[in-house]
Amino acid sequence: MSSTIIEGAEPVSHKGSACGVLVLHGFTGNCQSMRPITDMLIENSYSVEMPLLPGHGTVIEDMLDKTYEDFYLVAKEALLDLRKNATEIFVLGLSMGGTLACNLCVDFKDINGLILINPLLEPAPNELTEGLTALLDQGTEIITAVGSDIKKEGEKEFSYNGTPLKPLLSLFEGVGNLEPKLGEIKAKTLLFSSREDHVVPSSSGDLIAEKLKDNLKRIWLENSYHVATLDNDQNIILDKTLEFIREQSG
Repeated sequence: MSSTIIEGAEPVSHKGSACGVLVLHGFTGNCQSMRPITDMLIENSYSVEMPLLPGHGTVIEDMLDKTYEDFYLVAKEALLDLRKNATEIFVLGLSMGGTLACNLCVDFKDINGLILINPLLEPAPNELTEGLTALLDQGTEIITAVGSDIKKEGEKEFSYNGTPLKPLLSLFEGVGNLEPKLGEIKAKTLLFSSREDHVVPSSSGDLIAEKLKDNLKRIWLENSYHVATLDNDQNIILDKTLEFIREQSG
């Protein structure tokens, strides 16, 4: 990181019980959007790792040259750190954090449980990636922001006020590579899907629900947009996440 971390966006590393949860934030967001979850987990004595993904939580210029692989390597390192203390592992992610969480579950088949909140799992249409690539080639580095899609009045995500193109295209490539492997996930899965989401369509959730079938439980959020962890259905996410971890852990 070349810049100061935004207050409230700091990562979390907490040693608690032998049951641990890796928490992953979304694209252009940071740990602030996931802090209600980590606070709840720590209050219930779980071990927690929540990394701040490369280029996030400072200034958007820090993110311009980052790639999906950069994000994944940090998520993987955090998982390995969690394993040093925890013998039971859960992975939880919002949006791109959900992409990374699924990627980890493909690569590490012994993860006990997977919790997804409006995950990005559906490959982008070719015409979209082609259009964005043309913009990048023409010298455009940042486009309109996608963050802070929240229905709750007065609530705000501390996300960047723009979307860096190179990392976005790399993310789309990562999603495309991951999608054929989603059926390999062995972990029991809890999926939260917002009925109205202006960033990631619910068809992304449909995709993994179809791939995992009986190994997945889906909960629809009726009163939240994309950043549901800060929205009106926050308590549903907290309560059902805790219930799921208790059911799946020893």
